[in-house]
Amino acid sequence: MTGTTDADDRRLDGNAAAGVLSEVLAVDPTTAMVTCAHCGGRAALGGHLLYADAPALVLRCPTCTEVVLRCASDEAGLRLEMSGVLLLSAPPPS
Repeated sequence: MTGTTDADDRRLDGNAAAGVLSEVLAVDPTTAMVTCAHCGGRAALGGHLLYADAPALVLRCPTCTEVVLRCASDEAGLRLEMSGVLLLSAPPPS
């Protein structure tokens, strides 16, 4: 039997997330609260430890000092790796 499932009926492509994601990515990043995937510590991104002398910006958790986020930019574009972020919470727009 050929047909669609409820999941198929609800599925959209990633473009449908643009509105919500633009709200998250358009906030002041220093006020975003980050929960560390390594230790569970929670702190504002502005309170993390920044190492800016590498080819990429490296932000470390202020509690356990594990890498939370890496950001690099060059002629190929912007790359953001957040494998150390369990949760990023952005405040509502003012």
